[in-house]
Amino acid sequence: MTISIKKLQLFEATARLGKLTTAANEIALSQSAASQALKELEQSLGYPLFERIGRELLITENGLKALPKVRQIADILDSLQLVNLNPMSGVLKIVASATIATYLLPKLLANFIKIYPNVYPEIHIGNTQMVIDYLDKGKANIGLIEGPALHANLQITAWKKDTLQVFCQADHPLTKEGGITFEQLKHYPWVLREHGSGTRAIFDSAVEQVGTHINSAIVLTRQSAIKESVKVGLGLGCLSQLSIAEELKTGQLVALESPLNLSRRFSLVTNKECHHNLLTQTFIDFLLNEDP
Repeated sequence: MTISIKKLQLFEATARLGKLTTAANEIALSQSAASQALKELEQSLGYPLFERIGRELLITENGLKALPKVRQIADILDSLQLVNLNPMSGVLKIVASATIATYLLPKLLANFIKIYPNVYPEIHIGNTQMVIDYLDKGKANIGLIEGPALHANLQITAWKKDTLQVFCQADHPLTKEGGITFEQLKHYPWVLREHGSGTRAIFDSAVEQVGTHINSAIVLTRQSAIKESVKVGLGLGCLSQLSIAEELKTGQLVALESPLNLSRRFSLVTNKECHHNLLTQTFIDFLLNEDP
């Protein structure tokens, strides 16, 4: 029994989308035909790709090992289809953390598209954990994250420097002191990003490094919501300097010195076991050669 391209496409889509029915729709197969094709592929390979638990399909260890190779085959097929076309054209799938997507990515993409006008970005925005999940499942060509991360199948490359900034509302008592002390860290309420975000990971690590803790925090997933909450006095905030630059300039928010080490690096995330197509590799090189 042969291993067809269609069957490999079905396996990749099922792993990426998490459901056989959705994968079948993507590659124009009926559910029964897709189920049979997946069964035949497993028989040809000699091992199961998914465990069937009720209605759920969970990828097996062998399936995880095979997936990067299947995606490499898909990239090679894409490159063959583009032989007579402009290789710098098509959809570039990017998933990025909120700060990068809001304050860095638009200008970078504008400059890239000036050079390659036939490129069409598809952008998804989420926290660092979402970026990792998207790359791991093959839903994006490249990820851009703000926090520390490790993953066996992903290549995480340091990119740009950034610094988080503690800040408060314009008439907060701490503005008279110009900063917050080690002892004061745990005595004020905070408005912070959610766990799973790079910003929160850096903040929590910095607090732990100085051997203290914070007593209370409102948790929000949007930077704009955090800034508005701090403006009305719900607590102190901590976000990238990029995201509060305008509010600091106009005096709506005030930066505070702190004993915390809040420096960090933005990073690029790619699948290290997959062959990058020319468009993806060109965009990676473009990002790495941009001025920090």
